[in-house]
Amino acid sequence: MITYNKALFLYNGNAGKKDIERKLSLTVPVLSQAIKELTILQTETLEEARRVCVEYAEKIDLLIILGGDGTIHTCINSIAPLDKRPIIAILPGGTSNDFCRTLGIPQNLKAAANAIVNGSVIDIDIGKSNDNYFLNFWGIGLVAETSQNIDETQKKNLGVLSYFLSTVKTFSQAESFSYTITTNEGEFNGEAVLIFVLNGNYIGTQEIPIGTLSPMDGKMNVLIIENSNFASFRELLAMNNPRMDAENFQELSHFAVNELKIKTNEPKKIDMDGELYTSTPADITTLAGHIRIIGNL
Repeated sequence: MITYNKALFLYNGNAGKKDIERKLSLTVPVLSQAIKELTILQTETLEEARRVCVEYAEKIDLLIILGGDGTIHTCINSIAPLDKRPIIAILPGGTSNDFCRTLGIPQNLKAAANAIVNGSVIDIDIGKSNDNYFLNFWGIGLVAETSQNIDETQKKNLGVLSYFLSTVKTFSQAESFSYTITTNEGEFNGEAVLIFVLNGNYIGTQEIPIGTLSPMDGKMNVLIIENSNFASFRELLAMNNPRMDAENFQELSHFAVNELKIKTNEPKKIDMDGELYTSTPADITTLAGHIRIIGNL
């Protein structure tokens, strides 16, 4: 067990009081075993979460985030530009909790707290897209349109199922776009319905079937899906099969690079870790081992 002198436990105060009390009672007693001085703060807005992260970054050894992928994205963007960055611990508190899954953190909160106390500190890559950062994925096309189509009432009531319903809706309406990707190894042009730049292993709780995908290799995995048809997703599912030769794929392309530039024929909304607030073009760089996170890999 690693011990920490000072830690900040950050959580979203907009959740119901009983739900928050339950989550805190499951996690704080476990975490406090490894922390000498623990500060617990609730935030009500993303702006408040940003401010708190920056304010405490130099004062603490460990930042514990109880929240979903959006809250984690906000916190990562707050501390990534700083010279002194605390170690991060993530507790699953959202709908998908995708990067928790990548880190091997259980979805059960008490088990997750124990995994953090007994886990190890890992140097994790993050992506930088223009002036913003992403931990799990960067995407344009079908993924961004799916996020826009999510019904917030469905998301609240149905959780992960809401992503499935939105994907089905968007899939039937997907339109291709032209792209140009420039890397140190050359230029790629074509038409696509979806482009991912991947760092984590899960999206919408589903594992991405790329055997070489790792958030610790100093590279981002680029996945291009050309058409929204059955053949595309059959090839996607086959990517993890060592007997399949990716050069024979007709509907998708995949390669790993440490930096790239992406242009599209018209501005496309960019989805970073489930958040949409910017558009193409984009320069993407891998910041190798930039964030220290507790995991069980």
